[in-house]
Amino acid sequence: MTRALDIVIAAAALVVLSPVLALAALAIRLESRGPVIYRHRRVGRHGEQFELLKLRTMVQGAETMGTGLYIEDRDPRITRTGRLLRRFSLDELPNLVNVLRGDLAIVGPRPTVSEQVDLYTDHQRRRLEVRPGITGWAQVNGRASLPWPERIELDVWYVEHRSLRLDLRILARTVKLLVTGRGLYSQDLRQGWD
Repeated sequence: MTRALDIVIAAAALVVLSPVLALAALAIRLESRGPVIYRHRRVGRHGEQFELLKLRTMVQGAETMGTGLYIEDRDPRITRTGRLLRRFSLDELPNLVNVLRGDLAIVGPRPTVSEQVDLYTDHQRRRLEVRPGITGWAQVNGRASLPWPERIELDVWYVEHRSLRLDLRILARTVKLLVTGRGLYSQDLRQGWD
């Protein structure tokens, strides 16, 4: 998709979904202490770092507890509100602000952490040639149920074949996944946060 189309979609989605975002923020605030927005450093296009915005779904300081940055199904650090938000990927709504800022696209490989990028081969680094996205080819072809190497390979395939038609196909499949919640959690602890 073009940058202009990303901006139009993100702005429209923020307007339409602002009541959902407000209710989610209120539920987070009522259930637990800490900020409503979770900020995490991620690697974007050409390896540039940026601050990814999400609704906080875990207790404050969760990254220093238990399995750290890795999330398990039924992870006790996830709040009740957080579990519901994650079920429908509503915790990703603030990513739309990242799209408006130019950090993300609507469709592209999900941004990852620098520790992961440090392990990439030259071939895997191709996923950094495009702006990362809110949803992508790997997310609609297995999401967190795939091991990292397979996800990265799907991302590289996307980079090599990206087109408006493919992006629209990914968006349609994303809607289906949001309804079913399939592939939300990984059984492989090495897969980390997505």
